[in-house]
Amino acid sequence: MEKKKVAVPLVCHGHSRPVVDLFYSPVTPDGFFLISASKDSSPMLRNGESGDWIGTFQGHKGAVWSCCLDTNALRAASASADFSTKVWDALTGDELHSFEHKHIVRACAFSEDTHLLLTGGVEKILRIYDMNRPDAPPREVDKSPGSVRTVAWLHSDQTILSSCSDMGGVRLWDVRSGKIVQTLETKSSVTSAEVSQDGHYITTVDGSTVKFWDANHYGLVKSYDMPCTMESASLEPKYGNKFVAGGEDMWVHVFDFHTGNEIACNKGHHGPVHCVRFSPGGESYASGSEDGTIRIWQTPLSHDAASEALSANELVEKVMKISADEVSHKIESFRIADEGKSEEGKTEENEQAGE
Repeated sequence: MEKKKVAVPLVCHGHSRPVVDLFYSPVTPDGFFLISASKDSSPMLRNGESGDWIGTFQGHKGAVWSCCLDTNALRAASASADFSTKVWDALTGDELHSFEHKHIVRACAFSEDTHLLLTGGVEKILRIYDMNRPDAPPREVDKSPGSVRTVAWLHSDQTILSSCSDMGGVRLWDVRSGKIVQTLETKSSVTSAEVSQDGHYITTVDGSTVKFWDANHYGLVKSYDMPCTMESASLEPKYGNKFVAGGEDMWVHVFDFHTGNEIACNKGHHGPVHCVRFSPGGESYASGSEDGTIRIWQTPLSHDAASEALSANELVEKVMKISADEVSHKIESFRIADEGKSEEGKTEENEQAGE
């Protein structure tokens, strides 16, 4: 009987309280990075591939609920229970700006072009800060119907997505008009909403259901019932054929996107899993838990990836075979040429002897 291989993650220690949010940067010339938010009030920056600690952003006086990096991973932002959102220099760790709010801030997100920062929280107000004019008052979008839990940008920063902690549904706002243009209906409140890397899907988690929506036409594409109440889910960015989800059972589950079948179940956390996110290349994914640790897991090889790897191996073998054949052919040619030369030499010797 074949023994099932157990996935061994990279375990990242450092936080003293639960990890409640994770965010990967896109791939930059220096690699990619992972930032984590924790109730210990100190967001941490790590190397996204190895999980190695780079630095800690210090200055908040309350739990940090959300964190993000800009497209170039040069700035970080964090939303906190101390009624502020802070912007940090991701290279030095220095605090660049502190935007004061009137209540707990639960979510923050940099726009794709890095010029804007979106925040939302218990105040039920979405605010947009201009990073080129940080001292200017923020633009306030129409009042949210509930306490804001998650925010995200889509459609090249033309649309804002937000969910509430005290009611179901995901609201989509037109940035120009500041009005809600569409609501994606869910039974429970949405605890996680992610826009896929290619901009095609919105992945949401409400209760024990993971849903995938068409990000352009807003239709429901897939809906899967999970084995327990989930808090977070993330779609694999390269092939889009699997997703990870984590929740109250303390396990990190990997599912097939097309069928909803479970591919893997990773055990290791000692508390509910609050957040899961795929790395930008899809080769690994991270999970953050009530136990205060971050775990980085290797993604199970998909059929497409396996085929690609096989094709690459076949190509290498083919090139090596061709090279070997060429070498053999050249050696054979030299040998024949040498033999011909030898025969020629013998004939000349005989002729000279005859003379």
